[in-house]
Amino acid sequence: MKTFKTILLPLFLFTTLLAACGGGGGGGSSAPTASDNSVLLGGAIQGKALSLSGTVSTLAGVKVGADGVGALAQFGQPHGVVLIGTSLYVADTINGNIRKVDTATGAVSTVAGVAGDRRHVDGSGAEARFTYPWALATDGTNLYVSDYSEHTIRKLVLSTREVSTLAGTVNAAGNADGIASAASFSYPLGLATDGAYLYVADTGNRKIRRITIATGEVSTLAGGVSSNSAVDGIGAAAVFRLPSGLVLDGANLYVADAYSIRRVVVATAEVSTLAGSGVRGSADGTGQSASFNSVSALATDGTNLYAADAFNDTVRKIVIATGAVTTIAGTAGEAGSVDGIGAAARLNTPAGVATDGTSLYIADSQNGTIRKLVLATGEVSTLAGAPRITELRVSQVTTDGTNLYATDYYTVKKIVIATGAISTLAGVAGSEGHVDGVGAAARFEGLLGITTDGVNLFVSDGNTIRKIVIATGVVSTLAGDPLQEGSADGVGSAARFDSPYGITTDGKNLYVADLDNYTIRKIVIASGAVTTLAGAPGVLSGPVDGIGAAARFSSVSGITTDGANLYVTEVGAVRKIVIATGAVSTLAGTNGGGTSADGVGAAARFGYLQGLTTDGTNLYVADFGANTIRKVVIATGAVTTLAGQVDIAGSADGTGTAASFGSPYDITTDGKSLYVADPDNNVVRKIQ
Repeated sequence: MKTFKTILLPLFLFTTLLAACGGGGGGGSSAPTASDNSVLLGGAIQGKALSLSGTVSTLAGVKVGADGVGALAQFGQPHGVVLIGTSLYVADTINGNIRKVDTATGAVSTVAGVAGDRRHVDGSGAEARFTYPWALATDGTNLYVSDYSEHTIRKLVLSTREVSTLAGTVNAAGNADGIASAASFSYPLGLATDGAYLYVADTGNRKIRRITIATGEVSTLAGGVSSNSAVDGIGAAAVFRLPSGLVLDGANLYVADAYSIRRVVVATAEVSTLAGSGVRGSADGTGQSASFNSVSALATDGTNLYAADAFNDTVRKIVIATGAVTTIAGTAGEAGSVDGIGAAARLNTPAGVATDGTSLYIADSQNGTIRKLVLATGEVSTLAGAPRITELRVSQVTTDGTNLYATDYYTVKKIVIATGAISTLAGVAGSEGHVDGVGAAARFEGLLGITTDGVNLFVSDGNTIRKIVIATGVVSTLAGDPLQEGSADGVGSAARFDSPYGITTDGKNLYVADLDNYTIRKIVIASGAVTTLAGAPGVLSGPVDGIGAAARFSSVSGITTDGANLYVTEVGAVRKIVIATGAVSTLAGTNGGGTSADGVGAAARFGYLQGLTTDGTNLYVADFGANTIRKVVIATGAVTTLAGQVDIAGSADGTGTAASFGSPYDITTDGKSLYVADPDNNVVRKIQ
């Protein structure tokens, strides 16, 4: 069974280094909803072409990023943390800035960067910009920051708040040793320093790199072979699985390597395994009898290591002398936000740790908080930030014309369009599982796509498709098995899916973008019968146009329908599927992604597509990678940019390019306006 952690972008590096695609807009009934012949179809109100100025406003939610004391401060998704005296510095990854927490008072302030404005700009304080700052290291005078999606290492002088680029080629992944910008990294994560050298976990290259701070010269200390296994050895003969967190105790460098803790003797580059079996698990024990599940960061008091065991939702202690591993906070597999002692506390994907020898400070990333663990007693408390369960982190949206319905991790939210009022329809925030039931008694594994026929909601959840009766909140499982993934057609629980994402409906059938099967599936709502409409299960060789099983997809994500056709987003293309025949063609864009250009058909380019919706005449697409909303004329394939600044992340309301988004995930329409899930900004946006 897979663990579905909807962590948005950063933590995908622990497992695949491929960004996960989100699912698109909704479903519908063909019953008229207004005198102008508009209908509820594809999770949107269709039938009349929208007339939009591109003016963006915020409908619901409170934007993250506020400074303040304790719970009044807000974090986007904190990761790296380091201590200097009573100042805890935090890489607030999703907000794209560096924060400081006073450990005595819980007061939070911003040191450099601007919340929500993610770019790569050197400068002082608020003039500087970071894209996705991940890990931090310090020599007491400077902070060093891995700006992982830009593939660079940044330097922040604490006395002046001046930010510069120390090494790496901006926005260009590579594997070259060299000086400063002549060197290149691939998604660097963990950092550690002894004052003269900076050590880098070069995650994408599976290497440990070393930077001479005085000159910016980059060399390779150990690793480099691409493998899913961990192999001990010296220098280049050693193999890392997915190095992330680093900590240094002088002579040795310790590496969080997915499911194990590795040790590198700095003088000789000899790599050995201190603890962990190399296979995911949560067992305490000594050496290789212990197991971890994606360790993201390490800290040390000189005698012990402390590990943020991200996907176990725990903090672990490793005795350096013996390799003995114990769990000191949280309970494996039970994510939450609960203060308490030891196993009674609940964490949600801890991503950073730092210690002063008495307490451990934890970046509890998915809760959006900084937690404090007293080492002598095991007591966990919340130092700063408001638990994410109080926020609105929706990734997918659908509408019946009056309300929006949204997936928010483990809950389904209802948002009244007229007022922006938010309520929870089903599930419990922070509580993961697969349980049918009513309202708060139901549990979800990790909600993704959502659609509606006006009476029911349908959601993709783990490897299943669930049904929610809007009037009562009753949740049931329509198709798939939560404990088994696969690609089998069949009825109800006999069918198998593999990471279904986007979902839509024509009122009688559901259509599902089955991500890891590279297929489009059809489900008869009345019977739960599942068949494959297009694509070949498990065959990644797309996009290739064709009919039914002859067609190929590369990474299906968003999906919507106008009743006769399906429209599907891949990374850089919009595909069209004729429902009656299964014929697949490419409407706009090409395979790949990473650039943005308006144009017609194959001449258009998209950054990284997620959800989409239609008014029946045009498609509106959330271009997650370019931070824009794009319009596609169905009849011609002509693509234009409706709102947002290309490749500029932000949270500004405004018209056209004056507005900015933080990686928009999904989109729907009530026949008058568009509604955009903007999870990095903690809000739902409206476009008129």
